[in-house]
Amino acid sequence: MYKMNDGWTDERMDDFRDEVNRRFDGVGKRFDKFEGEVERRFGEVDRRFDEVVKELRRINDRLDGMYRASYVVGGGIIIALVGVIVQL
Repeated sequence: MYKMNDGWTDERMDDFRDEVNRRFDGVGKRFDKFEGEVERRFGEVDRRFDEVVKELRRINDRLDGMYRASYVVGGGIIIALVGVIVQL
């Protein structure tokens, strides 16, 4: 198991900084190799999200239509019940 040191010296902090920078430079180089591929993939993700948004809007429009129909049917039933009560 890793044992924690009591403190960090300036030299250890410099070593840590250099190691972190070295690793991030490696990550940057790997992304540079695939830059066009990354851009293409993000474009594909954007296109897919646009499709999802269109589908959600279509579903929302259908639900709005169902709500309107339920108001019309409910209103018709209430009017019919009022008419039956008036007739009695």
